[in-house]
Amino acid sequence: MSYYHHHHHHLESTSLYKKAGFMTFTLPDLPYDYGALEPAISGEIMQIHHQKHHQAYVTNYNNALEQLDQAVNKGDASTVVKLQSAIKFNGGGHVNHSIFWKNLAPSSEGGGEPPKGSLGSAIDAHFGSLEGLVKKMSAEGAAVQGSGWVWLGLDKELKKLVVDTTANQDPLVTKGGSLVPLVGIDVWEHAYYLQYKNVRPEYLKNVWKVINWKYASEVYEKENN
Repeated sequence: MSYYHHHHHHLESTSLYKKAGFMTFTLPDLPYDYGALEPAISGEIMQIHHQKHHQAYVTNYNNALEQLDQAVNKGDASTVVKLQSAIKFNGGGHVNHSIFWKNLAPSSEGGGEPPKGSLGSAIDAHFGSLEGLVKKMSAEGAAVQGSGWVWLGLDKELKKLVVDTTANQDPLVTKGGSLVPLVGIDVWEHAYYLQYKNVRPEYLKNVWKVINWKYASEVYEKENN
C-alpha cells in the first residue's frame, strides 16, 4: 500500500469517526529517540514496540469503539457485550503503553537515578529500600505466566504503595479503583525477545537502568494528597 493511499485512508477514517460523534485515540510520540535507551533496550525493539505493537492496539481500539457506537445506536445489546473484551484488551494496551513510554528515560535524562523526595521515602518505608522494591518487582515480573505487566502503584484510599501484576493488557485500575500506576514494566515477550530471547529476568535486571523515577515521583506527589 503506498504511503499516499495509506495516509489518505487515515484522514478519511478520522473524519468518519468525528462524524460518528466521537474522537479517536492516537499513538503518542515517544519523548526520546528509539535508540536512546540502549544498551538496556535496543532501538529496534523500541521502534517495533511503538510503531507496530502500540499502533495495533490503538487501531483495534478505535475499530472496536466504532463498532460499539454502531451497536449502541442499533440497540444491539449482544454485540455491545461481545465487544467488551476487545475494548478492554486494546484499550488496556493503549493505556499501559502510554504509561510505559513515560516510565522509561535515557540515563542522560535521569533514567535509572533513584527516586528522591516523598516517593523515595515512601519506597524506603514500604519496601526497606529501593533495592528491596526492585527485587520484589523483578521477582513478580519474572513470575507472571504468559504475558502481562508488573506495577508499582499508589493505593489512594489506603495511602500506601503496592506492587501488583496484571495479566495480558489489563491496566492496574482493574485490580482496584483507587490504584494509580507509578511504574509499569511490560513483561510481554515483544518487549524484550529480540534482545534477551526468552531470558525475561535479564531484561528485568537491565530495565531499571532506564526507569524514569522523575515521572513516577511527579505522579506520586500529585495523587498522594
